[in-house]
Amino acid sequence: MENKDETLDAVAKEAVDLENVPLEEVFETLRCNKNGLTTEAAEQRLVIFGYNKLEEKQESKFLKFLGFMWNPLSWVMEAAAIMAIALANGGGKPPDWQDFVGIITLLIINSTISFIEENNAGNAAAALMARLAPKAKVFRDGKWIEEDASVLVPGDIISVKLGDIIPADARLLDGDPLKIDQSALTGESLPVTKGPGDIIYSGSTCKQGEIEAVVIATGVHTFFGKAAHLVDSTNQQGHFQKVLTAIGNFCICSIAVGMITEIIVMYPIQHREYRPGIDNLLVLLIGGIPIAMPTVLSVTMAIGSHRLSLQVWSITKRMTAIEEMAGMDVLCSDKTGTLTLNKLSVDKNLIEIFAKGVDPDAVVLMAARASRLENQDAIDAAIVGMLADPKEARAGIQEVHFLPFNPTDKRTALTYR
Repeated sequence: MENKDETLDAVAKEAVDLENVPLEEVFETLRCNKNGLTTEAAEQRLVIFGYNKLEEKQESKFLKFLGFMWNPLSWVMEAAAIMAIALANGGGKPPDWQDFVGIITLLIINSTISFIEENNAGNAAAALMARLAPKAKVFRDGKWIEEDASVLVPGDIISVKLGDIIPADARLLDGDPLKIDQSALTGESLPVTKGPGDIIYSGSTCKQGEIEAVVIATGVHTFFGKAAHLVDSTNQQGHFQKVLTAIGNFCICSIAVGMITEIIVMYPIQHREYRPGIDNLLVLLIGGIPIAMPTVLSVTMAIGSHRLSLQVWSITKRMTAIEEMAGMDVLCSDKTGTLTLNKLSVDKNLIEIFAKGVDPDAVVLMAARASRLENQDAIDAAIVGMLADPKEARAGIQEVHFLPFNPTDKRTALTYR
C-alpha cells in the first residue's frame, strides 16, 4: 500500500511520463486495469490528485483596485493631493478644494478604468475552463455511469464518442481510430486521427468514432491545464510598464531636485514667508507631473482590448500586452490553424491544373459521393458544399459499400450502382 501511494504521488508530481510509455506500463504505474476503479479507490485518488478542474486564485478586489494607485506617477499625484488638502484652509484665504478634488478624480478615474479592464481580462482561466466537459461517461464498480468530469482521477476508464468534449488527458484503448479536433489547443486546422495507445487531450472534441480510454492526467496536470496556467500566471512586468516606471522615477527625481533648489533659494537666500513658499512648491509639484497621462493611456489600452476581443476573440490578461504586441518585429508560427479561420474550401482551378483534361465539376461530384456529412468531417463538408444542391451527391445512385477514412489508406471510397 505504501509503494502504491508513492507511485501515485510521483504521478501527481508529474515525475512519471505516461504519454509515451506502453499501455501496459500505464496500467502498472496507475495501479489499475481495463475494469476501471471502484468508488472507494476513486475517492482515495481524489485526495492525492485533486479535482479535475482549474483552480482560480482568489484575490481581494479592493486590494487589486488599490494596487493601481501604487506606482511612481501615482505617488507624485498622491503627494500633490496631500499638499493641496493641507493648504486648502491656510493663509487666511477661503478653502480651495479644486486642486485636491481634480487630482483625486483623475487618480480614481485612471484606477477604475484599469481595474475594470484587467478584472475582465483576469477571468482568462474561467474563459478557458468553460471549454471543459461538464460530464463524463466512466466505468466504476463494474458498470458504466455518468459522473461530473470534475471527479475523474488518473486510472479511470472513460468512454469517448462522436461529439464528446474530452474530459481529461487519456490514452486510447483497443478500438477503431478516432478523429479528434484539437485546433483550440495545438492550432491544427484539421481533425487528427488517433488510434489505440495515442493520447487525447482535455478540451479537444471527438469528431468521429467511439472508443474507451484510460485517464492519465487531470486538472492542472493536463495539457489544457498547463496552457491555462500559463495564461493565468502572466504577471511579469512588461516593457511598457518599465517605461512608465522610468518616467515616474524621472519625474520624482526632477521634482525633488527642483523643490530642494527652491527651498534653498526662497528661505535662506530670499527669506520669504512660509506659506507663499509652500504654494510655490505645490505649483511645482502639480506642474512637474503628467497628471492626465495614466488616464489617457488606460483609456487607449481599454479601447484596444475591447476591439481585440470583438475582432479576434482574444483574451487580454494585461492591457499593456497590446502595446508589446504592436511593437513586435517578427511573429513566428508553425501552425496554420492559429492564423486562419479553421475553414476549408475547394478551388476548382487547382483541379484543372492537377487533373488536366478532366471536367472539374465531375471530379467534385465524385468526391461528394465519397463524402458523408453526418460524419461532421471538415473536408467532406467543404466538398459537398461545392455542389449547388447537397442532395445531388447521392441522387440516382444506390450505395453498395462505403469505406471511411483510415490512416492506412488515407482516402474514402464509395461503391455504388
